[in-house]
Formats: sequence, C-alpha cells, structure tokens
Amino acid sequence: MAIAKAERLMNLALCLLGTRRPLSKRELRSSIEAYLEAGSDDAFNRMFERDKDDLRELGLVIETVENLDGDTGYLARRDSNRLPPIQLDAEEAAALGLAAKVWQQARLAGAASGALQKLRAAGMPEAGDTYDTPHSALEPRIPVHEAAFEPLMLACRDRRPVVFEYRKANAARPEARHVEPWTLECWRGHWYLAGWDRERGAERVFRLSRITGRVRSRAGAFTAPVPDVSTVRETVESWAGETATRSARIRLRTDCGYPLRARALSVRELGDGWDELEIPYGHGLDAWLVEFGPDVVVLEPADLRADVVDRLRAVAKG
Repeated sequence: MAIAKAERLMNLALCLLGTRRPLSKRELRSSIEAYLEAGSDDAFNRMFERDKDDLRELGLVIETVENLDGDTGYLARRDSNRLPPIQLDAEEAAALGLAAKVWQQARLAGAASGALQKLRAAGMPEAGDTYDTPHSALEPRIPVHEAAFEPLMLACRDRRPVVFEYRKANAARPEARHVEPWTLECWRGHWYLAGWDRERGAERVFRLSRITGRVRSRAGAFTAPVPDVSTVRETVESWAGETATRSARIRLRTDCGYPLRARALSVRELGDGWDELEIPYGHGLDAWLVEFGPDVVVLEPADLRADVVDRLRAVAKG
C-alpha cells in the first residue's frame, strides 16, 4: 500500500531536523520507507526533489552542503527552524479559548483540545486566570450531525475527489454525484458542500443532510481549478430565493400560508377571502408552493405557474 504524501513529507522533515550532519540522498532513501518503494533511481530523485521543494514552500529551511568528497548532503538546523515565542494578549487568548470549544464533532474536538493544551504549555493564560473577560462566559457550539461531514472535511483538506448518493428536494430517489470538494460551510443550522460537479461540468452546492449512504474517495487529481473564494452562502441564498432578483405574484387564501406571508415583499387584500402577495422567486419555489395546495394560485411569472401546475397534475395522477 502506497504511503501518503503527508506522511512521507513528515518523515523527511524529521530526518533532516534530527541529524547532526548533512545526509546524502542515498542515506535518506535507505532511512525513509516511502523512498524504498520507488521503482528506480530516477523515480526516487524526482520524488525527493518534489518533497524538498514542498517542505521549503511550507517554511522549512533546508541547507545543501557539499563535503570534501564532492557528495551533496542535506539538513535542517533546529536554530534556523525554531519559531519565536508565542505572545498573546488577553483578548487573543480569550478568542483562542472560545475557538477551541466550538467543535462538538469528535475528530475536531480532539485536535482543538490538543492545540489548546500546547498553547497553554507555551504560556497562554487559562480561563479564569488573566483573561477573565465577558467572553469567558460564552459556550459556542457548532453541531455536526451528518455522517458525511468528516469524510468531506478530509477530502476538502486533501483535495481528493469523492462520490456520493444525493437526494434532491422532492426527488423520488437519490442519484450518484461525482464531486471535487472545495469547502464546507454552515448556514442557518445546515452544512453545505461547495465543489465541482464533474457530470454537470459546473460548480454546485450540496446540502449534507441530503447525502445518503457513504462518501467514497476516488483516486486522481482535480480536473477544475479551485477558486480562491467559494460563495457558498450567496449560492444557497440565491437558490432558496433569499437574494433572488426576480419576484412572483400569487393569490393566497386569507388566514392561510403564514410562512409565505413572512417572506412576502408586499401583501394586498383582494377581498372574497383572498390576498395577493409578491414573494422572492428562487430555486425550489414551485415545490414549496405545491405544498399549500388549493390555497395558492400563481399569477406570474408564467414559467413558475406552469411548473406548479405540472407538479399538481403529477400529484393528482399519483
């Protein structure tokens, strides 16, 4: 089984930091298990050069030294790779303390707790000590109930394509989606994944509660560039009609459809037990209006009216 690149980089960094003298390529190859799996000298050389460049990009200072015999060796001196002492003021310490308490999900809770312990060992004050601020009474929580969260979080971090079964709103059955995951974001109590949908060739946003079954990783690299910023909330708001640029006019029975009235841009009494409402028109509005049955009549736009009529006819036939 191939050793993960992250583990290979960590082993190389430990070798370079732990040596008192420069190590040659030959010595590094015999000391690191992943390099022993290289099929040829050329394959090892390419792997080593990439790893060395990656470690330097991460900030590790690697020195190249040539000995008297002309051989090239490598080492990372500890004094050149030592971070300065951590200095936190009271507000910064309070913010980190709150951040460490946010996650209830098991994997993240352990990582946050371990990071907080290391910071305290480095001199960060504890709660109730020197930063007894109003924030210390807060207990923030971000709940994560969906089983898909952890594998998708790891896939976003490692840039691994995934496949999962996804059930769209009002769909009879789920369908497979092949996605290059970019980022996860929580909006109004629900978690969403933004990524590149390979079948549709476009960016898509998926609600985690609609993912059924297991999230499976796939080999290979991403086929689409990852954007610097992914507007998850704006996309979800647009699809839900929260920031829709269009609006719809409907007739609604008096004293009915209070969720629709709460979102209405305007309400006008028509008499005879009916009101006219203007509401934001976004993705999924047709399915929502169908839920109110005979209490709603769509006036415009025509495409929304046609969608609602089609859905009502399908329900009647069923």
